[in-house]
Amino acid sequence: MADTTQSCCMQTVQAQPHEYRNTVAMTDPSATTLPPEAIELAGRMYDAARSGDATVFAQALPAGLPVNMTNEKGDSLLMLAAYYGHAELVKLFLQHGADPNRLNDKGQSPLAGAVFKMEDAVIEALLEGGADPELGNPNALQCASMFKQDEKWKAKFEAAPGKGKAAGKL
Repeated sequence: MADTTQSCCMQTVQAQPHEYRNTVAMTDPSATTLPPEAIELAGRMYDAARSGDATVFAQALPAGLPVNMTNEKGDSLLMLAAYYGHAELVKLFLQHGADPNRLNDKGQSPLAGAVFKMEDAVIEALLEGGADPELGNPNALQCASMFKQDEKWKAKFEAAPGKGKAAGKL
């Protein structure tokens, strides 16, 4: 059984991979199953996002890897990289069109995950990339307040280019 990191703010990101969503965006969305090789590739990509292996993605993204693919919990590659503190990989995903406002299956955002983990460089990258601090449940503003970081981030969240622009995504 996989270990999970849990808290009142983020109960989402799997620490060790095992099982992956059969409808990874690497194939026709109407497909109900994927070949074992595709599932194995997806697993390697999620592991690489957790570990911050930018070399893998420098090759895979230009070759057609869907940057917004998600695992069985709805965690995107960006969510995993953000949660595990890989700011440079977060920037790479954003440069390749990753959606900074894509919520996982629990309604959590990459920005809220970065706030929870106190990953300042990741927070900055996500804000620059258009992340909406008001999006998600709990959202980044609420996480900042819960963890006594609201004064640190309040001005940046208020001035965020993506603030309020993802409201329809809830």
